[in-house]
Amino acid sequence: MRFILSLLTWWHGETLGTRLFTWRKGVKVGEDAQGNVFYETRDGKRRWVSYNGEPEASRVSPDWHGWLHFTWDKPPTEAPLQHKPWEKEHQENLTGTALAYAPAGSIRRPVPADRRDYEAWTPE
Repeated sequence: MRFILSLLTWWHGETLGTRLFTWRKGVKVGEDAQGNVFYETRDGKRRWVSYNGEPEASRVSPDWHGWLHFTWDKPPTEAPLQHKPWEKEHQENLTGTALAYAPAGSIRRPVPADRRDYEAWTPE
């Protein structure tokens, strides 16, 4: 079923065209902790990622994102970035999920039913 979906759609993973291009011209550069595989052409002019699972750009860590966008020449497998002790671990975009950020007073934020942070305005 996955093969048929790859022929017809792009949102279920890489398409047949991407697979053929990767097979013909791609050189595997590395893999991240989530199983995403990173490639570049033999001449180094193009770089891309083959996602492990859902193709969501926020699943690429900042280290690999910088390499993909030619911010630095060497991939994190060759020259790992120095991280500060105060930096948090990379987290994918949680918008639209139950774990998304909800500020104080948001109707999505779970608060006790007997406590309200505001009073609704009613016209006189």
